[in-house]
Amino acid sequence: MNAEALNERWRRSLETWAIPPEVLAKAPVDPWGHSPARFAARTDRALAEPEGPTLARVAEALPEGGTLLDVGSGPGAASLPLADRIGELIAVDTSAAMLAELTVRADKAGVRATTIEGGWPAVEAQAGKADVVVAAHVVYNVPDLAAFLRALDSHATRRVVLELTNRHPMSWMNPLWEHYHGTRRPVRPIAEDAVALAAALGFEVRVEEREAPIERFATIEELAASVCHRACLDPARAPEVAATAMEMGLWPVPRDRWVTLWWNQTGT
Repeated sequence: MNAEALNERWRRSLETWAIPPEVLAKAPVDPWGHSPARFAARTDRALAEPEGPTLARVAEALPEGGTLLDVGSGPGAASLPLADRIGELIAVDTSAAMLAELTVRADKAGVRATTIEGGWPAVEAQAGKADVVVAAHVVYNVPDLAAFLRALDSHATRRVVLELTNRHPMSWMNPLWEHYHGTRRPVRPIAEDAVALAAALGFEVRVEEREAPIERFATIEELAASVCHRACLDPARAPEVAATAMEMGLWPVPRDRWVTLWWNQTGT
């Protein structure tokens, strides 16, 4: 398949993850919302224990005092652990709360950070060039992945690095969706689809995969609260959800597989 067809397949696959209107109408809160506190905790863990191929691939291409562009930055888990190498950090995210968490941590680490609130590539004109561009755990929110990847590439002078789960991050919940709503959730897109598209766009992609370094949930109660949020259930049903997850063999949730893909700019 060519890049256009692969991009269309990605877009259509993401569309199938839309929540049925009759279920969405019952949602107590936005089921797609993210907790800045939860992401901040993950960033703090990454700061305390920096490791993994994504950070390694960014670090080996980022010169001392270089510029790093972090797209879909959250509080900075994919960038701030490299504070001692960063001369300037440009962080892009749609959430002002996430960027505020990043700013606090960047100040503490002594990193000069510029934040840009908005979606990529809509705000790319504000970002400028960077030695390395990183985008971690964001592509499953991107319908036009070809435009997203091309824009990442156009802003990198040395390397582009992406990190994503090997399948949609909500896939683990599919049996519970069928149990509570009678809805079969999709399988695609998966990481292989993103790799195939990047290669079809002409990027010389390299890939590494590993087990996620963190558990998805620390407790069954945390799992149940997440299911209520994501599956549009009343939070009061959390004890029932926890019991159901146990009965279905969904606890503990197996660790995700994380995929790192990267490519260099010509001549680097």
